[in-house]
Amino acid sequence: MTREIQITCDGSSLGNGQVVETRAACAALMTDTVYWRAVGEYLGSLTNQQAEMMAAAVALEALRFPSQVTLRSDSAYLIRTMRGEFRRKTNHEFWQRLDRAAERHQVTWLWTRGHAGDPVQTLCDRAARSIAAAPSTREATLQFILREARSLRLQQ
Repeated sequence: MTREIQITCDGSSLGNGQVVETRAACAALMTDTVYWRAVGEYLGSLTNQQAEMMAAAVALEALRFPSQVTLRSDSAYLIRTMRGEFRRKTNHEFWQRLDRAAERHQVTWLWTRGHAGDPVQTLCDRAARSIAAAPSTREATLQFILREARSLRLQQ
């Protein structure tokens, strides 16, 4: 039996589009509707789009078993490219990693509007920004969003 997993992920690149070096990170919350898991990484100097791709790849790589996945992201670039609506003109190494991460799963790619009040998306955004700003806080940040996600479930 294939497990059904919901993933919400986000990437952040502080300083993206500016002269300063960027500080990128990604975060994701995953649930099978009973248990929650949080993952995230400091990524160094990447663009925002690269951080978004890495968020999806890191989350899919963290799954231990082949699963039926619904992956939500606020990156239209990520979602529409993975659905085959956009051509892959750049970032080929990131797309290859994401393809490898997704290949053992059945993934439904869903776009969600960012900063629109979705509590899980908001937690992922906060975590990615926090890890990008201070990589040493990664574990504490992931534990925080995990506690918050679990409390959301209790409130529903």
